[in-house]
Amino acid sequence: MLLCDFHIHTTYSDGSVELRRTIDLFGQAGFDVIAITDHVVSGDNSIGKFANRFNLSVREDNFEEYMTNIRQEAARAWNKYGMLVIPGVEISKNHLSSDKSAHMLLIDIKSFVPASWNYERIFLEAKEQDALIVACHPHYMSDMSKDTLFLWNNREKYAKYIDAWEVANRDDVFNVISLKKYPYLANSDFHKARHLYSWKTLLNCEKDTAAVKQCIKHNKGVAITLFRN
Repeated sequence: MLLCDFHIHTTYSDGSVELRRTIDLFGQAGFDVIAITDHVVSGDNSIGKFANRFNLSVREDNFEEYMTNIRQEAARAWNKYGMLVIPGVEISKNHLSSDKSAHMLLIDIKSFVPASWNYERIFLEAKEQDALIVACHPHYMSDMSKDTLFLWNNREKYAKYIDAWEVANRDDVFNVISLKKYPYLANSDFHKARHLYSWKTLLNCEKDTAAVKQCIKHNKGVAITLFRN
């Protein structure tokens, strides 16, 4: 089975580890598949304006640079480690209220998607790009992070668009996801080197992007594991 992590941040947003070093950390640890998913933060409120001002978000004006560097590192990762690297982003709709906040991963994205768009437009654009849509940390978290509850609270409306939900994120497990029997993933939400050791996904499929996405969507041959030092 393939050892995978689909939720990884670098210094392109609020991560503390540069892209190249991030690739090496996961490659040296024996991972088979990872996705780089730096934040795209909505700029239509004070939280988003702060993130964009202090370079804590991928923006439309540096998206092509971001994608080019991921593709270059993906080629190096494949040649050096046999590790598949998939480009993505984390669309981050941040509000003062947890009930209004939502984060979603778009994995295998091809062109820029603004976080300021409404949900339906974001989901439809992601589908048009054949990107995987993952609701990340959709329930209450145990650390000091801001809870993002909007997608879970509105699941009856939006679940039809979502390919998978994070059933585990870093050290948290969201039992509500398993109870609803939604397709699931487990990820690190990597921001620091120590986050390498956290919940991960195991996939029983071929090591290529199309097979990985199909396995996640069908949610057969999917398991989660705690990756420890």
